[in-house]
Amino acid sequence: MSGAAVPVLMYHAVAAAPNTATRALSVAPEAFAEQMALIGDLELTPLTTAALAEHWRLRRPLPRRPVLITFDDGYEGVHRHALPVLAQHGFPATVFVSTGWVRGRYDTGGALDTMLDWDQVRALASAGVEIGGHSHSHPQLDQLDDSALEWELARSTDIVTGELGVRPRSFAYPYGYSDRRVRRAVRSAGYAQALAVGNALARRAQGPYALRRVTVRRDTGVEEFERLVQGRAITRHFAKDRALSKGYALVRRARQVRRKAISSRV
Repeated sequence: MSGAAVPVLMYHAVAAAPNTATRALSVAPEAFAEQMALIGDLELTPLTTAALAEHWRLRRPLPRRPVLITFDDGYEGVHRHALPVLAQHGFPATVFVSTGWVRGRYDTGGALDTMLDWDQVRALASAGVEIGGHSHSHPQLDQLDDSALEWELARSTDIVTGELGVRPRSFAYPYGYSDRRVRRAVRSAGYAQALAVGNALARRAQGPYALRRVTVRRDTGVEEFERLVQGRAITRHFAKDRALSKGYALVRRARQVRRKAISSRV
């Protein structure tokens, strides 16, 4: 059904020994392999972000029991540990890279742990992994002024296009933060769809620039993971996350108001 709810899994690092900064949002390689095996056992159908959005845009029926496997930031373990498992099962996925964190000539030095290099990004793309945009320096986009926001989007889009020869079509908001202005800018930058977080199932009614995802963490057990991919008990499981997000949203809005007030006085 075109209006069905779809679990969109949000991963970050896949690492045996992550550093302190990335540990909570990392997944052990053995756990990732077990999770992918479960997706196969449950006969779910992984899709790329672009494929899901196209089905909804064209109102085509979705395949049986769809699920999305997505990775944010571009950690090296996605190539080292995740890609062989995805290839084993024949699963497509989407990796959203922050271009200023990818190792190479555009590296700004702000990455939290060891990242992919461009050869590895190209290897992922050659294996059928969709490469999406995730900004250049991974800022909170809703806190930037218009000029900085446009630069972040243009810079990352141009780099991915230049390195891969294909313009990225899907985007993920750093930290999951966006507002109407940011979503308009992402659309104007040429992206056809974008993912937030929200820790809820994705639905067509959310619109192509605010699709929700569910977070997979290092402490996500196999039973909990099974509930996530089957769309069960999502609201209860992420109740604390949503409460914290609402509180921080108020703080971010206050910052925006203060920034605009200061700009108007300059």
